[in-house]
Amino acid sequence: MADILALLFPFFGLIVIGFGAAKIFRHPEEGTAWLNIFIIYAALPALFFKLVSRTPFEQLTRLDFVSIDVAATYSVFLLLFAIGYFWKKNGVRETTIQSFAGSYGNIGYMGPGLALLALGEEAAVPVALIICFENALHFIVAPTVMATAGGGGGRSLVRHILLRALLHPFLVATALGFAVSASGFAVPQAFNRLVDYLAQAAAPCALFAMGVTLALRPVRRVPTEINYIVPAKLILHPLVVYLFMMAHGGFDPLWVKAAVLMAALPTATNVFVIARQYGIWYERASATILISTVASVATLGVLLALISANAIPF
Repeated sequence: MADILALLFPFFGLIVIGFGAAKIFRHPEEGTAWLNIFIIYAALPALFFKLVSRTPFEQLTRLDFVSIDVAATYSVFLLLFAIGYFWKKNGVRETTIQSFAGSYGNIGYMGPGLALLALGEEAAVPVALIICFENALHFIVAPTVMATAGGGGGRSLVRHILLRALLHPFLVATALGFAVSASGFAVPQAFNRLVDYLAQAAAPCALFAMGVTLALRPVRRVPTEINYIVPAKLILHPLVVYLFMMAHGGFDPLWVKAAVLMAALPTATNVFVIARQYGIWYERASATILISTVASVATLGVLLALISANAIPF
């Protein structure tokens, strides 16, 4: 247990430091814009490029792994959508945000740092694949459903969605990493050093920024749906991913551990961004993110302890 605490303490400690800094210095949220730009457009893309470009190409073509992971995630999404729409009688757009809150984990900010700390650099490839493919699909599904429910559509919408998804810096960096790995191109040492510097800053900056973001979005409305959304995100989602992976078989145990760990992460801050963009359920999305993040200290601790003790068959 001491090892698990030693692993989680610096990780969540950075979030707490960011949270405390925001409460003490009280700068407006707009003040984090340049930090977020650095994280999204420089540090995390550099990390993904570094991890993917230095991996043997044959390991990067496991589309079976990606498809199983995505199928598990969207099984949870569809279950929550059915609950929100048919049982809670919520509208399509509101139910979509709720479903993302229970199935879209903080894989971009929290995923790489925690997975690499817990499982080592060997987990880099499955983590990068999950982040890129899941983010791309989320960026396509969210605006498509929102536009369809609102009566929008047409070629311009399709073009906008595809460009937004395919030109996301995470995907572009990963695609460049794929190209370097496939071609065997020798990246100049000076460029490699720049990438290394940026990659080292990714996790600390992302976690600090996440803490600031949580502090600057006060919890005004706690949704009743949180009673099933948070358990679905922190418990059901990793369980479903585990069952899908084991049912398929043929995956490296380390890859399965990485997929389960990524699924166990709390609700992504991007859910708030999507909700705010469409003006739907955004205050309650903020509450869900905060509560799921706090609760994940316990659930991630238990999961890591089980993995460390080899109590889960992989």
